[in-house]
Amino acid sequence: MDHIIGQQAPQASGSLMQDPLAQGQAAAPQASAPLIMDGSQATFMQDVIEASRSIPVLVDFWADWCGPCKQLAPVLEKVVTAARGKVRLVKIDIEANRALAAQLTQIGLPLQSIPMVAVFWKGQILDLFQGALPESEIKKFVEGVLKAAGGGPLPATELLQEAAVAMETNQPAHAAELFSGVLGEEPENPKAWGGLVRAMLALDDEEAADAALADVPEKIKDTPEVAGARAALELKKEGRKAAQEMEEVHARLAANPDDYAARCELATGLNVAGKREEAADELLRVIKADPNWNEGAAKQQLFRFFEAWGHDDPATLAARRRLSSLLFS
Repeated sequence: MDHIIGQQAPQASGSLMQDPLAQGQAAAPQASAPLIMDGSQATFMQDVIEASRSIPVLVDFWADWCGPCKQLAPVLEKVVTAARGKVRLVKIDIEANRALAAQLTQIGLPLQSIPMVAVFWKGQILDLFQGALPESEIKKFVEGVLKAAGGGPLPATELLQEAAVAMETNQPAHAAELFSGVLGEEPENPKAWGGLVRAMLALDDEEAADAALADVPEKIKDTPEVAGARAALELKKEGRKAAQEMEEVHARLAANPDDYAARCELATGLNVAGKREEAADELLRVIKADPNWNEGAAKQQLFRFFEAWGHDDPATLAARRRLSSLLFS
């Protein structure tokens, strides 16, 4: 890449491949350079090749006539801005920089189809993608770039990881602060919204959890993270009511162990008390005795538990195995 784009390639008089640094002097990347900038053939060596020695540089190749390019640009800039200096973005108009585009096409970049984003790292092309990808895919792409470059995850991902640890170590107030921090940067992050609701539940603040769910952007209301948090809130409300009636429930079961409605209520109360395995046990007992009782109500309640607990939760995995054994043995 240095030979083709750089200052030392032999040039013929009048060639399109003129020295992009004018005088052939490779300038070091400026530490104060903006994270998002317009580039050109004249600045490509400095803004991309040299800058990539210390930071991954995304180059967005676009043209004014390209509709998808205009769709991609704001999303790409949003992701780069959220990366807080871990990557840089240089935008190249291929119509205004035809000589540079021709050079890059000769070395294999597919500039015949734009938008196209190439990542330069240590002076070489690390990765690329074509088309106006959605924000979630661009985030994954940048995460992969940072991993390959040894730069660690995106800041929002780091905050989510810290928040998860805070929840696991019984620090829901701190977790709520971290989830809120993510939402300040990415207001449509479903993991952050779901986490914030669960943190409020861990703080026994159902009113705040309700308020958070009401503020979730419409487009992500049905994502698994938000749906799971909503289910957890609903179950907690039901469980609180069941807990208040627990003496009556135990009395009903003592009188009639086959009172499946009472057993389902007991499961709800056990769930809100954090006794997930015991809650699943009660529902599985009903399913074993009569899987179709009340139109499969016990099984549907168990599925709600799975959604609220998370499909990777140990209690979910164990209960799902037992359920499969009951239904398919």
